[in-house]
Amino acid sequence: MHTLEQLKHGKLAGITRLDLSENLSEFPSEIFELADSLEVLDLSDNQLHELPQDLNRLHQLKILFCSNNQFTCLPDMLSLCPKLEMIGFKSNQITEVPASSLPLKTRWLILTDNRISQLPEKLGELKQLEKLMLSGNELIQLPHSLHQCHNLGLVRLSANQLSQFPDFLLDLPKLAWLAFSGNPFCQDSKSSGQIQILNADIFSLKEILGQGASGVISRALVLDDSLTLPHEVAVKVFKGEVTSDGYPEDELDACLSTGEHPNLVKPLAQIKDANFSALVMALIPAHYTNLGQAPSLASCTRDTFTQGQSFNIDEISKIVEQMESLVHHFTQKCVSHGDLYAHNVLIDRQCHILFGDFGAASKYENLANYQQSGIQAIEKRAFNYFVEDMLSLCPEEDKASPKFQHLRQSLT
Repeated sequence: MHTLEQLKHGKLAGITRLDLSENLSEFPSEIFELADSLEVLDLSDNQLHELPQDLNRLHQLKILFCSNNQFTCLPDMLSLCPKLEMIGFKSNQITEVPASSLPLKTRWLILTDNRISQLPEKLGELKQLEKLMLSGNELIQLPHSLHQCHNLGLVRLSANQLSQFPDFLLDLPKLAWLAFSGNPFCQDSKSSGQIQILNADIFSLKEILGQGASGVISRALVLDDSLTLPHEVAVKVFKGEVTSDGYPEDELDACLSTGEHPNLVKPLAQIKDANFSALVMALIPAHYTNLGQAPSLASCTRDTFTQGQSFNIDEISKIVEQMESLVHHFTQKCVSHGDLYAHNVLIDRQCHILFGDFGAASKYENLANYQQSGIQAIEKRAFNYFVEDMLSLCPEEDKASPKFQHLRQSLT
């Protein structure tokens, strides 16, 4: 994190990324002195409600984050920024998204947790749009022009006011990660799974194990020996009433609805507290590690992997077989995971995988048969991308093997 003092004294000259959070109510004019180098500007967690009309002076700017501010309208000068392609205005008070605010180069648009009830038809003109995050708004419908956004790979629509499933999404050729729970068209249906509800003071939270869009996972000790719980567990504390992917209660419901599977992290209990809600899960052994890393700002919707990471073809086949079993299990339960990624997978040295994080999961048993089939096809596309990623980690000497050829042909 940088400081305003550093900026004003010229100590940040030539930087490509500026992160500034100092309860700002006005855009610091000194930022323009970085115009020749600045590519990423993060002004999240301030008190801003407008941007300067000449923002396009930042002619190298590619990425702008203004989450947790006081904007009520998406600023219309954004479209004048010549290289701007990633826009994040999460958790503001936005009610209006003018057509004039959308740069045609936009690849990634984040408007999560606002008060938006309508989006402009111009959204369909964003031909390069790959990621669209709209959860936690008041949308009653989507602009039909979105069917023209053939590069869309990830869409988040949960926790809105959509009365019908947007059928045109089923025809998007690259859509692989879709979340839509918490809308009126999602008929209320309680999961058949049951889970005990416990108080927060029963647990002592220790070190953080990981975090994602919907919550923070920590190791925890169980302080009540009378409970039928292990002494050590993992506790996922949800981030507020609505997350980037939807409502925490929908995540819990989808998690319980999937039931048990040898490759799923097992839920044990729910915590309900006046200040937060949380899910208690079995603690994953320490020898499990992340299979992949989350998408980068450059890769947008596709996972990244550590340099030099590889698996032989037998290991890849084992990993893919387990994930295929999981996808089949989800299909049987009419649950779309919505976030089928390697970065949500943990793996041990024997290539046994554990899969979790149901933040983007959606139940679809109440939808029409053609909609169910379309949603399953979207999830299958995510699985195919997963297989592609695994094959990309295969050493050259294994690529001539029948197993490699079989997996590659299965993608066609």
